Order: sequence, then C-alpha cells, then structure tokens
Amino acid sequence: MGFRFTILSSGSTGNATLIEYGEHRVLLDAGLSAKRIEQLLLERGVAPDGLKCIFVTHEHSDHVKGLGAMARKYKLPVYANMNTWNELDRAVGDLSDDQRVAFKTGDVLTFGDLAVESFPISHDAAEPVAYNFQVGNVKLSIATDIGYMSPVVREKVRDANVLVLESNHDVDMLRVGKYPWNVKRRILSDVGHLSNDAAGEALCELVTERTKRVYLAHLSRDHNQLDLAKLTVNSILCESGVSTEERPVRLMDTYYDRSTEWDTVEES
Repeated sequence: MGFRFTILSSGSTGNATLIEYGEHRVLLDAGLSAKRIEQLLLERGVAPDGLKCIFVTHEHSDHVKGLGAMARKYKLPVYANMNTWNELDRAVGDLSDDQRVAFKTGDVLTFGDLAVESFPISHDAAEPVAYNFQVGNVKLSIATDIGYMSPVVREKVRDANVLVLESNHDVDMLRVGKYPWNVKRRILSDVGHLSNDAAGEALCELVTERTKRVYLAHLSRDHNQLDLAKLTVNSILCESGVSTEERPVRLMDTYYDRSTEWDTVEES
C-alpha cells in the first residue's frame, strides 16, 4: 500500500508540497501566491477545492505566502503549533476559529490510514518543524530549513522510503556571494540552512536499503546549482560506500519554477 506526492515548488521563492492518499489530499506549506498554487495543482490534475487541509512547517514567508488566501477561499483547516500560530496571525489574516488548528509538535494526525507526524528542527523561527507522512510501514520524510541535523531529526527521517532533504547552498559559493555577512552568518549557523556537504554527510547515516529516492530540496538560486548539489552529495555517498554501482542512491531534482512529477511512495 502506497501513496504519492509532488513537490509543487522548492526554494527561497516559495515552498509547497502536495501529498495524496486516496481521496485525502493535503498540502504542506503554501509559500507561493494562491493563484500560483492553484495553477500548479491543476497542472498535476488536482482541483484546489479537493484539498483536505494545509500543514505548516514555520512562519517564514516562503512557506506561508498564500496560506491565508488558500485557506479562506477553500475553507481549509490549517495545522500549526501554537508558537507558529502566534507568529502567523498578521501574515494569514482573518481565519475562522475552526480553521486555526493547534497541532502540537510531536503529535500524529490520521486521515484514514495516512498518518502525519511533525517533529522539531533547528531554524530561526518560532517553533519550526518537519514532517513524516506514513501509510503502514511506508514513509515519506520532508525536512528542510535545517540549521543542523539534530539527533531527533536523524531518528525521525532515517529509513524513509523517500526522503526530501534540504541541500541549500554550496559553502564556497555562499562565502563569496553577494549577501551581506550577517545574512551569510545566519545561513551558515545552526539555525540556518543545510549545505550540500552537510546534506551528503547526513545522508550517509540516513539512507538504508529501504530508501529508494532522495530529493535535494530548498536549493538557493544564488549560492547553489542543481548539478553541483547532486555532484557534491553523490561524491560523499560514493566515498562512504553508501552509494555503489550495485545499489546507487537515486538523487532527485526539485525546482523553484515548476513542480516535480508525481512520485509514488511504496515498498519495492
């Protein structure tokens, strides 16, 4: 028994992922305009009014830009922890009380057999979280905006059938880039973003025989490139012996300007 997902957009200009299990369609983040989210959903054959709800990772604009508009237009409940809600009020505008659902970090919500679990991550937000989506033993883990791989994150995402993991920047590109030093320091800090090297090193511990694909996500448009991210991560995985000719780790692309193809998460 499996389910499927598509990453509608990934990066500093906006993030949104659609997870579908039977008639249950849930959105993780809504960091694009509502119009753009609607367009991307329709391109993947999903009517926006077929959404069940929206889950929120944290309050930064590239994750919640279209949240209020989508929730109001389609009368969707929004799930976020209370510290995030305290920061969201101004950004999302008026929502009814039954749309503002407090989802405690670490809790699990079920839609039929689809279980949704949040867990804490390190980022410069009020109470940022990542998510696991699971049907039986089949698991999709989505973890971006991570300053560092904490023991909790490692435990929660290890052994996922499909893993979406941040590979935000190349450290050398960032250091010589145009950002002011205070911004660079934030990105490089433990509450910033995971680099290509850090993602590769983490995957050496996270990838198991059950892991079929790894999506490299939230790539910086200014300080990273798809080919560079994949080359860096793959080199680390090969050097460590995690990825071999007999069993290569499949690294998948994500995009800021278009969605990924549907991907089915299942046991092989």
